[in-house]
Amino acid sequence: MTDAPITQTLLAAYDAELRGAPPTAVLHAPDGPLTRVAGPVRALLTAPRELGLSGRELDELIVRQRDFFGARGEAVEWRLRGHDLPADLPDRLRAAGFAPGRPETVLAAVVADTDAPGAGPSLPPGVTLRRVTAEAGLRAVAALQSAVWGLDLSRLGDDLIARLACAPHDTVVLAAESDGAMISAAWLSVRPGTRFATLLGGATLPEWRGRGLYRASVAARLALAAERGVPYVHVDASADSAPLLRAMGFRALTTMTPYIWTP
Repeated sequence: MTDAPITQTLLAAYDAELRGAPPTAVLHAPDGPLTRVAGPVRALLTAPRELGLSGRELDELIVRQRDFFGARGEAVEWRLRGHDLPADLPDRLRAAGFAPGRPETVLAAVVADTDAPGAGPSLPPGVTLRRVTAEAGLRAVAALQSAVWGLDLSRLGDDLIARLACAPHDTVVLAAESDGAMISAAWLSVRPGTRFATLLGGATLPEWRGRGLYRASVAARLALAAERGVPYVHVDASADSAPLLRAMGFRALTTMTPYIWTP
């Protein structure tokens, strides 16, 4: 099979399996074709590729989300993919006050077609990679993410703790350490009822970047997906990480642009 059919197969599976309700550990509620999801930074709105609405009905749906979260004093993020319909959805989001953020590339891979599961992670000398399960360690992961991204991501610790308590086999958190100090963290989230696992996190302290830690964490998570028999892995990648992921066998499916409304 050539590259194009594989990419189309992955995109079709992504649209069919990853655009609905999130794992049971995450608070969510439907509103028409949308799903409102609690997030560690802000609330999220996810949707199928085709909303099935247009014109005034679509505007009313968008405004209803803005007003719902506005009444709660919360920011909300509408995750728009580059191939979503209707085509004028970005204009309608902007008209309702949603501002576009930096686009990311949606990448996916057939786990068996990557070289990472067989090769395993390669770490710098003196660095170890371990699984994190204890509450203190998960809160340390959230603190590391907060420091790297310059945001208050303390709620991420609550989110990871809840995920592991609800379904410990579905989320695997990994931390790289040097001399007992956490220097990088990432996790794998397996979506029950689908053929996908998702790569999340991937934050590294600035002084440790460029030493292969991100690639090592991706390789380790691909190996975990292979062990669990998960055929596909997906990630929303920044411009910095996308080239490395492509080199490891990931394929670009579409883009994801966060449209954010803030009270």
